[in-house]
Amino acid sequence: MNKAKRQAVIAGNWKMNKTRPEAKALIEELKPLVKDADCGVVICVPYTNLETALEAVKGSNIKVGAENCHWAKSGAFTGEISADMLAEMGVEYVVIGHSERRQYFGETDQTVNKRVRAALDAGLRVILCVGELLEQREQGITEEICAMQTKVALGGVTKEELSRIIIAYEPVWAIGTGKTATAEQADEVNGFIRGVVAKLYGEEAAQALTVQYGGSMNAKNAEELLGKEHVDGGLIGGASLKAEDFSVIVKAASR
Repeated sequence: MNKAKRQAVIAGNWKMNKTRPEAKALIEELKPLVKDADCGVVICVPYTNLETALEAVKGSNIKVGAENCHWAKSGAFTGEISADMLAEMGVEYVVIGHSERRQYFGETDQTVNKRVRAALDAGLRVILCVGELLEQREQGITEEICAMQTKVALGGVTKEELSRIIIAYEPVWAIGTGKTATAEQADEVNGFIRGVVAKLYGEEAAQALTVQYGGSMNAKNAEELLGKEHVDGGLIGGASLKAEDFSVIVKAASR
């Protein structure tokens, strides 16, 4: 992390977990544990928990995000939620392009770009996910994949709008598998992504950009990962469902 140039942000991605009462209980447990955080703290929760979360975090330093949004403002898209709907609720962040959306729900680089555009137009902050499959890493094309995903996703995004984007590098082979990129691998790819952004927007904008790591960061490995120059926080899956574990990661990012 380089806090002199950019904010560290720890964001929990709850995925499809927690009923409303469970969500409220987890947030109430989490609030005192992270109240003194010297980093951004975000929880991205299922749609059904958004209202509960927004109410529960009032008066705290925790921000609320959604796990996806549609690119259209409204229309015949059964089961979808628009960015404007999220913004109207008071949601501040939205995760876009998560590997599970790409893997299971037909997300493409092009639809990621459309969702990013919609989210920015609605005034939201975007956590943009990029990352390679295991076979792509083994083929030695990690950089090509991450560069392409980043460039396509940011198509049409201005330098001013870039300030509302966080990029989360999430190697697909390290999500929910228990495998984690080494701190050196995470730092290397995060630094490469920052270099891609520098070519698009200039060095100053790239240095101000928060680039998270999002592949099985947990209470045990957070300190090592966050000690690297280009790892500006984490997009946390399983560990975000346990208040104590999540708070350990937040504390590591606060040092």
